[in-house]
Amino acid sequence: MHKSDFGARSYKLYVPGAAKAGSDPLPLIVMLHGCGQSSQDFARGTGMNALAEEFGFLVCYPEQTRKAQPNRCWNWFRRADQARGAGEPALLASMTRQIMAEQNVDPAKVYVAGLSAGASAALILASAYPDIFAAVGVHSGLPVGAAHDGASMARAMQAGAVGQRLTTPMPTIIFHGDADKVVNPRNGRFVSIRAVEPYDSLDRTVRAGRVAGGREYERTVHRVGRGRSYTEHWLVRGSGHAWSGGHAAGSYTDPTGPDASREMTRFFLRHRTTKKRRALAPE
Repeated sequence: MHKSDFGARSYKLYVPGAAKAGSDPLPLIVMLHGCGQSSQDFARGTGMNALAEEFGFLVCYPEQTRKAQPNRCWNWFRRADQARGAGEPALLASMTRQIMAEQNVDPAKVYVAGLSAGASAALILASAYPDIFAAVGVHSGLPVGAAHDGASMARAMQAGAVGQRLTTPMPTIIFHGDADKVVNPRNGRFVSIRAVEPYDSLDRTVRAGRVAGGREYERTVHRVGRGRSYTEHWLVRGSGHAWSGGHAAGSYTDPTGPDASREMTRFFLRHRTTKKRRALAPE
């Protein structure tokens, strides 16, 4: 349980075998579950713990409560939970800092990802705290500023919303199924557009692919030359509101899609925060 001035939430922390005494500091990925999910369910569905063992990183799974939201959704659509130094973003940032202080975490390699409401909250969190997070993963989520109350949330989920312009570059990887009936796939495109805007100039490439025996997808990448990508948008053909490439043991998963967990891990580990960025004034 983490307690802060902004409330309290429980969480589960997966520590891989690589985190032994005397080892180098390890990356940390914060994973925000979707509505109706639990941290344990989300861990099963994404398979992120197995990747933590393979690549050597810690995984934090914060748990939303029914008291905070009846369906255990993160409150990304409320004004009180959309900015630095307030509400759930401040609570989750405080939780992340506590884990960084207590575990052997590389402060340059801290990331956040989520599904649906968790994805929308993850994007808000990364945008509000670029001094903590080096990159963000958005699966079936909505852009920052897409909604400010229940009514605008419903409209944005059904029809899509452009959100607000972002001023700080934040490496962003996006997954969305083009048959998603819960969160309109237009939102994935809007997240991608907003993610690209803060960069001066990026080269765009679009490639189609197919998982062996599974779904087709379109991958749009923005990078400088042949360097690492700063934004990736994976549009999964025929997939609904589900974690692409996830395990059937968890809810809201599509095992036939490209492996979002592995692709996010690859993307994340190529990015790090600088000392200058981490030194930004705290709230």
